[in-house]
Order: sequence, then structure tokens, then C-alpha cells
Amino acid sequence: MKTTERKIVYDEILKSEAFHLEGIFQPFPNHFHEYYVIGLIEKGKRKLFCKGREYLAVEGDILVFHPGDNHSCMQEDEEELDYRGLNIPKDTMTALVQELTGKGELPGFSQNLIRDQETACCLKNLHELLMARDRDFSKEEKLFFLLEQLLQKYRQPFFEEIPLCREEIQEACRFMEENLDKPVSLEQICRYTGLGKSTLLRAFTREKGITPYRYLETLRINRARKLLEEGRSPVEAALETGFSDQSHFTNYFTSFTGISPGSYRDIYQRKAGWEKEKSRLKERTGTGKHGE
Repeated sequence: MKTTERKIVYDEILKSEAFHLEGIFQPFPNHFHEYYVIGLIEKGKRKLFCKGREYLAVEGDILVFHPGDNHSCMQEDEEELDYRGLNIPKDTMTALVQELTGKGELPGFSQNLIRDQETACCLKNLHELLMARDRDFSKEEKLFFLLEQLLQKYRQPFFEEIPLCREEIQEACRFMEENLDKPVSLEQICRYTGLGKSTLLRAFTREKGITPYRYLETLRINRARKLLEEGRSPVEAALETGFSDQSHFTNYFTSFTGISPGSYRDIYQRKAGWEKEKSRLKERTGTGKHGE
């Protein structure tokens, strides 16, 4: 059995993250992201659940998740998982699609699991450049080629909102979003929405594809990511997102993202240091000053 490794690299040019998970056995709970995920299974089999459908993801498969797509996965056999992929923010994706199609809009893709050897090869080549922190513009070319292939073969209309739901479910979501830093109980949500516990659980899960508790935990982890990216400590991020216990926060964050809060923060600290150094170099060389 090889050692488990988890790496994330932020690319300033592409405004996206590349991640690489090797030797993974852990299941990933039902959750969603606020950004696009385009991933590649390099080794292992996973039983994948996405938006009410079940898939068997195997070596060579591409996984595509839109913002808001609820999904989970678990080990299918004894072989560990090797998985690489990209996290692309919505504003970055909009700008890329604008360049490719002339329309600044969020794209939709017809499949969450894609079997396409040519596209998989393109994704792997791009990912290797990002993980190596390559500064050549070849990575930009490869990203455009990757998205162009996906758009040409699998594009469909994209609806940014999670499927429309009843007013009570919208109120439940709003209540959780406004109380991320506080303990939240099912009873509080029920009082706020006027629904009974059983009715709320059935209606919420039917409309969102995820339970209220898992929805709340996902909101908290997404908020914690942003705080860590801003340089806040894991302790601060835990307290400001309603996790009273540090180990509970660390376990949840790692189960959702595949990397610990401290390691995630370090990635963005290095990014901030690089930007500061770049700014100093510009000032020293007089970049941007006319006639100097």
C-alpha cells in the first residue's frame, strides 16, 4: 500500500486550483461545491452518487460537477483511489467561455461522468503542468483546448440555481446561511419555516438532493475555505463557521476537501507571498512608470 498524498496548487494565471489525491481510501460524503470541478480517475473504482443517480467510476473516467451538484462517492474495491482534477470558480469559467464562444455565460454539461480518452489525455497533460507550477503559456492553450472539447461534445443549458423549491425550503436555506457561526438545530429550522421535522426532512432532501444537516455542513466548509484563503487560522475559521471543536472541524474539512485546514491555508499563504514579491519587483524596476 502506498502512502496517501494530497496536494493542491493554486495557479494565478488560470485563477483556478489543481488538486491531486493519491492512495485514498476514504469515502467523500454527500456535498456540493460553489465552483466547477473537472476530475480524472487515474486508479481505482468508486461508486459515485450524483443528483439522484448512481455511477461506477473507473480508471480513465472524467467527472464533471457544476456549482451546486450534490455528489458523494465510496470505495468499490480494495484498490486505493488516485484522482486529479481542477476547481474552476464561476467567474473564471464565465471569462473562459466568453473567449471561446463570445458569450459570457456559465456552461452546462450533459454528463457528470464522461468516458472520452482524448479529453482525458488533454486534462491530464494540463494538470501535470499546473502541479509542476509551469509558467509557460502552454497551460493556457491546454485549458482552452480542454474546455473547447467539453463544450463541443457535452454542452447543454446550465441553470445556476439548485432546482426551484417551495418557499419553506428557501427559508430553511436562508436561515442556515445567516447562522453559520452559531449552533443550529433542526427544531430551530422547523420553527423558522413552520414545517414539522418529518415534512422538512422529506421536502428538503427531495428538492436539494441533500439533507438539511449536510447542506449546513457544506455551507460551513465552503465558508471556512474562504476564511483560510484570506489567511485566517484554522482555529478562527472553525469558530467563525460554527465548529466549537477543532478536531471536529479538521475531520470535516479533510473529509470534504481531501486536505487539512492548515495545509489548505499554507497554499494561499505561499500565493500571497509570491504576489507580494512580484509587487516589490515591479516597484524596484519601475514597471508601469512612463519614461523610467
